[in-house]
Amino acid sequence: MTPLLMTPGPTRVPDRVLAAGAMPMVHHRSEDFSGLLMSAVGRLRPLFGTRGDVLPVHSTGRGALEAAITNLFSPGDELVAVCNGRFGEMWAEIAERFGVVAHRCCEDWSVSAGAPEVEAALDAHPRSRAVILAHSDTSTGALNDVAAIAGVARRAGALVMVDAVSSLGGAPFCFEEWDVDLAVTASQKCLMSSPGLAFVAIGARAWEAQKTARLPRSYFEFAAIRKSLARARPETPGTTPVHLVAQVKAALEQIEEEGLERVYDRHEKMARMTRSAVTELGMSLQCPDLERLSPTLTAIRAPKDLSPAVIRDQMRSRGILVARGLGRFEPTCFRIGHMGDIRPADVRRTLDALGDIVAAGARSRPLQRVRG
Repeated sequence: MTPLLMTPGPTRVPDRVLAAGAMPMVHHRSEDFSGLLMSAVGRLRPLFGTRGDVLPVHSTGRGALEAAITNLFSPGDELVAVCNGRFGEMWAEIAERFGVVAHRCCEDWSVSAGAPEVEAALDAHPRSRAVILAHSDTSTGALNDVAAIAGVARRAGALVMVDAVSSLGGAPFCFEEWDVDLAVTASQKCLMSSPGLAFVAIGARAWEAQKTARLPRSYFEFAAIRKSLARARPETPGTTPVHLVAQVKAALEQIEEEGLERVYDRHEKMARMTRSAVTELGMSLQCPDLERLSPTLTAIRAPKDLSPAVIRDQMRSRGILVARGLGRFEPTCFRIGHMGDIRPADVRRTLDALGDIVAAGARSRPLQRVRG
């Protein structure tokens, strides 16, 4: 039996999306595929909250995050990296691999990223050309306040670059309203498709930065992708993963049918269900002091006498996959993803199984002798 994927991705792919990926091959230079490609790109704009450029990038989200660095920076450039989770850290590490200086701030994973701390980092490092951050960080369950951080970045004249891989399609994202310059997402999370395709929304200031950036890139050349999309018969520069584009289009059609606001409400409901159950079972969030919590994932601290590995194994034996903790939280944490095609009934099944495991663990503990 196929397990229930309660992970932060890849997530469950709906039957209609799987069927779209099983269509006969369409040539990636054909008129039929051009229509398919532009339909998918156009349907993504409301999720990003932009009327501007959305570029398909033939890679996972991590490849597109790398491409964002190589397209906008030159060796020796500086940026401020919001690092209150594994994925903020990862993006900073990618930048450093290419000779960009990453000034880390908000390095405490247990608390939300604060705009004042970002502002202080920009004041301390006035040559920084950008602020990079994750919107939803699935290592912690944080949902960072992009709007507030973008405000301080804009006052400092810095670009705002956002990893929205685990949030786009599950939480509101307002590229233009928040004054974001670049945002990245990928196919395998809230977009309910197979892994391997990323998308980048990019604004006018980022395009200006791209003109003078000198880091090497070839396959991930944003200007070439934009030029190919602007042709009379739109296409991508290289061979397009045709069936992934077809899947994303079908997934976006399903989101449209449900209604974007209802999709967001469903994700919030599932997150509240999960957090409520954590409290009822006598556990806590891995990061209980976060001010803003992601609607797409909950990071849970395991009971002291029940290891995360045991919980995951027991969940797997019940046909449910949950994720291990990441980085410094791996010894104490397990994570439940509730995103994409996941429904409240799936969350209830998961929480019922978790309750059984926690109760069985409690029954197996030795009784404590009461003195008195």
